[in-house]
Amino acid sequence: MLNKYSKYVTQDPTQPAAQAMLHAIGLSREDLLKAQIGIVSTGWDGNPCNMHLNDLAKKIKESVNNKALVGLIFNTIGVSDGISMGTSGMRFSLPSRDIIADSIETVVSAQWYDGVIAVVGCDKNMPGALMALGRLNRPGILVYGGTIAPGCHAGKNLDVVSAFEALGQKLSGEIDQETFENVILKACPGPGACGGMYTANTMASAIEALGICLPYNSSNPAISENKRDECNKLGHAILNLLKLDLKPGDIVKIKSIENAVRLITVLGGSTNAVLHLLAIADAFNIPFSLSDFQQWSDETPYLADLKPSGQYVMQDLHEAGGIPAVMKMMLREGLLDGSCLTVTGKSLEENLIDVTPLGDGQKVIFPVTQPIKKTGHIQILYGNLATEGSVAKITGKEGEKFAGPAKVFNSEEEANEGILKNKIKDGDVIVIRYCGPKGGPGMPEMLKPTSLISGAGLGKTVALVTDGRFSGGTHGFVVGHITPEAFDGGNIALIEDGDIITIDAVGNSISVGVSADILLERKKKWTQPIVPLKGFLKKYRATVSSASQGCITC
Repeated sequence: MLNKYSKYVTQDPTQPAAQAMLHAIGLSREDLLKAQIGIVSTGWDGNPCNMHLNDLAKKIKESVNNKALVGLIFNTIGVSDGISMGTSGMRFSLPSRDIIADSIETVVSAQWYDGVIAVVGCDKNMPGALMALGRLNRPGILVYGGTIAPGCHAGKNLDVVSAFEALGQKLSGEIDQETFENVILKACPGPGACGGMYTANTMASAIEALGICLPYNSSNPAISENKRDECNKLGHAILNLLKLDLKPGDIVKIKSIENAVRLITVLGGSTNAVLHLLAIADAFNIPFSLSDFQQWSDETPYLADLKPSGQYVMQDLHEAGGIPAVMKMMLREGLLDGSCLTVTGKSLEENLIDVTPLGDGQKVIFPVTQPIKKTGHIQILYGNLATEGSVAKITGKEGEKFAGPAKVFNSEEEANEGILKNKIKDGDVIVIRYCGPKGGPGMPEMLKPTSLISGAGLGKTVALVTDGRFSGGTHGFVVGHITPEAFDGGNIALIEDGDIITIDAVGNSISVGVSADILLERKKKWTQPIVPLKGFLKKYRATVSSASQGCITC
């Protein structure tokens, strides 16, 4: 029986009003016997990552209906990180993940849909949708809208981070006003998620490793025949899941999470993956911790020459063979567990049998024998500055150790002003605090300050430490997710200008050179800031967990 859930409203004689309403939307008596598939789109006009998703959802609905199923489209929200970055709007970005999860869970549960297809684009869409699938545990598939094509100016490829960094380059005199304006005009040429191995492409790749999307989903470009063909296959795919009664909980296991961590490591993915995988694991009731992430990172090389630390973008990887070709190489090298189930109904290894390997001439993925870094770029650091953990993104290009005097700012806005006024010197450790899940609130990303630093030519000579997050577009010597956060009285709240901060990515430590007694004296004088809130952010602050627990709200 495929209509396992919808039958409770379509076949129950005591539900005549429900059936009348379904007839009103155009369903026949015959249609009421069919399984109903909720097709949730995060599509909206105001963001290139999401602007084409409603069109993809319509194609998917056609595919679903052609398999004698009933596809019903509904929408959930999205927040554009690129547009809100560096503003107070960024406080809503991470919380939007949980709104997405809650809203999908709400509609699918209330409407009794038998399966779910989630059409997702920008950063928080993927983890939010997958968290919902974990809670619901009904047959479901994620469909990533795909990556944007690179922009171009003066023979040089561009992406959205090029626009962020152009401001610092203009202020430092590296580029003129005309070049600055051309970069803005040409950085983002159309639909699709940000092109480098930033958070959207990182999480899309993770979802492919988790087995919860069709092969090639994460690397097929937004505007391509490949993406359209993929949409046409969704009807068959969801029907197959219904027949097999294969649910997300049968697919997402600790071994598939390990596969995701290892793929993210090979690709040089975003630190946001740490937060999101912790939250996804929680939604699936899978024990998973920072120490697990660190162990798998230590055992996996960093191989991809992808932006932000490298030179290529996801479209280049697609042309080199795509994510399946990368996973085929990883499987051959013993870096993946091929026995994990996927939404095709087959194992990961079975999916990869006929995949064309990475081409000999491609330059995007380095050989395992010649890695960019022998171990992972994401490192979990502990110490008196982060007793419950922090997350560093260390590719090796910026070194693996850094020590210097603190330059403390109590908000991102203060830090941006300090950078623009040339208050930062070579060797400084910039500290941006009160930006955590509660302190922000919403744990905003620090792409604007890191872009200003990079654009000003300081990217290799300073470090940045924060209880906030970093965009997937960030590069440089950065440590985020400091826990406990400043708002909770963590030691990051007690740092003063000039304190020496030492970061050791080899020894996995981060510390401030101040004795425990002095920190205790400072703590006695510390008071929690009073930051009046109303509405959703007030509720978020009251319910959100720490970064080391994935910032979950339930």
